[in-house]
Amino acid sequence: MAINIAFYIIVTGAIYLLVSLSFYKIYQSTKYFYLTQSTIVSLGAYLSYYFFIELKLSLIISIVISIIISTFIGILTEFCIYKPMRKNGLPPFAFLIVSIGLYTVMQNCISLYFGDDTKTINTSEVTIGHEFFGAYITTTQIVTIIVSLTLFLTMYLLYNYTKLGKQIRAVSENSELSNVYGICSDKIILICFGIGSGLGAIAGILYAYDTNLTPTMGFNLLMYGIVAMIIGGVGSFRGLLFGSLLLATAQNLVAYYL
Repeated sequence: MAINIAFYIIVTGAIYLLVSLSFYKIYQSTKYFYLTQSTIVSLGAYLSYYFFIELKLSLIISIVISIIISTFIGILTEFCIYKPMRKNGLPPFAFLIVSIGLYTVMQNCISLYFGDDTKTINTSEVTIGHEFFGAYITTTQIVTIIVSLTLFLTMYLLYNYTKLGKQIRAVSENSELSNVYGICSDKIILICFGIGSGLGAIAGILYAYDTNLTPTMGFNLLMYGIVAMIIGGVGSFRGLLFGSLLLATAQNLVAYYL
């Protein structure tokens, strides 16, 4: 039983890690809580459902198209809404209010089209999964762990060892000074929105394929991701990892013992 709980903790922590990483990439460059990210998470999952289940496209093509569209929508919100707000010098609280409004509108659009009932992407036959040391883990859960850790490592290397990573750190520290030194802060923020939206869509797809889809799934996951980020310490990649695992550990142990 202990091995089973350990696997559940790792799988849950992997999802939280990916969601917190997607939120952190945007928060890092803008310093405001982009709650619309929760809808991007849900949108990635529902678009996969639409292309795979309703249009009968292959799973891989459905996932790729869903990630691209979700990323584009995330970039569009930055370009059309948040960038003009920054130009007008609006306070951080205004960004929070607008993000809540966008979240409400986008989530209701999902509900209007797909309905509020629970939907399923994974239509394959239910199996007991793969046995490891007496515990069972499904293929989807294995893929979730591998994808989450791979993307986390990729973002860590990009942030610390590339020119783009240095520019992101510069904008994060002082966007106005970065502009003086020739770094276009608007461009960097737009890139961060694209990266964060893509990561959020992937997290939503992985979570939905392992469980089910509901319009509010993205908001629940985002709250866990934000908590994990705060627990681990805002501004630390390793903190995201430890915060996600700590939160997942607490949840699974409480669920088991209580």
